[in-house]
Amino acid sequence: MSPSVPTRTNFTVDGDSTAAWVHSSGSSARPVLMVHGFRGDHHGMDLIAGAIRDRDVIVGDLPGFGLTPPLASGLSLDAYCDHLAGLVAEVTRRWQAVPIVLGHSFGSILVAHMAARQPSTAPELILINPITTPALEGSAKVLTALTRLYYGLGARLPETIGHQLLANPVIVRAMSEVMATTRDRGLRRYIHDQHARHFSTFSDRTSLAEAFDVSVAHTVAEVAGQLSMPMLVIAGDKDAIAPIAATRRFVSDLADAKFVELSGVGHLVHYERPDAAASAIMDFCRGRD
Repeated sequence: MSPSVPTRTNFTVDGDSTAAWVHSSGSSARPVLMVHGFRGDHHGMDLIAGAIRDRDVIVGDLPGFGLTPPLASGLSLDAYCDHLAGLVAEVTRRWQAVPIVLGHSFGSILVAHMAARQPSTAPELILINPITTPALEGSAKVLTALTRLYYGLGARLPETIGHQLLANPVIVRAMSEVMATTRDRGLRRYIHDQHARHFSTFSDRTSLAEAFDVSVAHTVAEVAGQLSMPMLVIAGDKDAIAPIAATRRFVSDLADAKFVELSGVGHLVHYERPDAAASAIMDFCRGRD
């Protein structure tokens, strides 16, 4: 795997700094603004971003992750939505064009709720592996309760011990093993290496717990009726975190959606099928320029 090398930049939104990386294309087409998933940072979107050749792609580290510090107001859903709306405005100012917004996993929750609240921030929307089912209900509720206990314990323990628990490489590897569906050994090694490198770059234990609470308390389905803009939804039929049946129902409730369902892949479309995702994104974006 050899993603393109992006250029580092910074945005300031309401006094809060956001670290971001730009995959430049030299094109004047509208850029894509990508929002990564929970516990990750911009690196997770590198393969897809690098495969998009017809426009610039901007990938920021969400507040509390990577090189972006937490928001001064805390990491609630409201705070994230306001921050992302401000980030869209800053990208619009620099590129002189409204970006096409994309969210993966946890990022899908944030951009969907932002778009529902402020439709002008997202004239169209792209969701990859969208979180369509409530984590606190159904068959996953016991696992979610245990995971919530894990993050809560990590936040309450003494600093050193708590951070060691949350960044424990054995636990990170276990998470990675659960999510990876590919049987390609080289690709699995790459996925596990990426998670080992970038899955524990959270700013601090408190902000990680706050972000986790947002991730399990909300879904994209909550705002399906308010998403009237043209949309592209990309999902894998083996996704254990966002079951494909629920994603199909979500798409059927949307006003104007193109659905790309990828066979044999789960929640890691951005690692396991980046070229297919990038191709679908470029096709969708060409129709929006």
